Amino acid sequence: MTPDRFFSLVLLLASRNAMTTQELASELGVSRRTVTRDLNWLREAGLPVTAQRGRLGGVTMVPGAGPDLTRLTPGERDQLLLTGLDERQRAELDASAESRRALSRIAAARPRRAGELLPLTDVVHVDSRPWHGTDASSTTPASLIGPVRRGRRLRIAYDSPREPGPRDLVVDPYGLFAKAGVWYLVADRARVPRMYRLERITAWEEVDRLRRIRAGQTLATVAAALVDQWERDHALEVSATIDRTQIERAQRIFGRRLVRDDHGGSATGHRVTIRFPQLEDVRALLPFGSAVTVHGPVEAQARLGELATELARHHAPSPTA
Repeated sequence: MTPDRFFSLVLLLASRNAMTTQELASELGVSRRTVTRDLNWLREAGLPVTAQRGRLGGVTMVPGAGPDLTRLTPGERDQLLLTGLDERQRAELDASAESRRALSRIAAARPRRAGELLPLTDVVHVDSRPWHGTDASSTTPASLIGPVRRGRRLRIAYDSPREPGPRDLVVDPYGLFAKAGVWYLVADRARVPRMYRLERITAWEEVDRLRRIRAGQTLATVAAALVDQWERDHALEVSATIDRTQIERAQRIFGRRLVRDDHGGSATGHRVTIRFPQLEDVRALLPFGSAVTVHGPVEAQARLGELATELARHHAPSPTA
């Protein structure tokens, strides 16, 4: 369990009535299986978490057993409920200090018992920021968070790689979205959702009008739909057969990108489809050697052949004199 999810789960249980595992999973953005595992971890850690079955049941925590929420300001509590950020991303939102202050207040409310292990926050420190800072002229998440939270329409100058120069766009923002270490502004433009990389927003200003977003849509739903669309548009689907001795290893490596065909395969291999973001990524199949047979597309077969030839040439023994 990550620290931010731990605090989010404890805060949810301490501040609300009984919640189902599905409700907790939706709030935290994880699966029900993950929530069940986290709840078991809390019980093993000694927190009095109980679960009641039935229509009126749910997961609860004994009153007073969780963190003392009265010690937190609304802003500090808000920071702890913001899950999924590493230290670099919290710093980019100017949220690191408030998050640390909130955690220290909670820790101070509970005296340490003799022989108890030191808190992880005392013995582990993570700084995910690169050694060299980003371009000071680029748009930062912290600079946009105010206008976004005020629900204002924005005018941005966006330097798209497909255009000869920055374009002047008026957008209705849902919010800021971090994906694979990159920040995006998720917004509607003419009622069509888009993701704009913050590093390509060269200038911006608030428009004196409230945003107009589509009814029933949130930052989470729009971002998820855009990611799914991007993956469908940019993915290369490779059809292959993987030896039965290597199928579990392949599933660990490729995760949800690998889909097994339960009706395909043979006694020695499984027929699968693996989705790669781009052609060059098929090199991830090389470590499997002859345990993987690629059936298509042709460009994937050709690229793997080229990579294998280059690898064989590189490791070929030097000719003897």
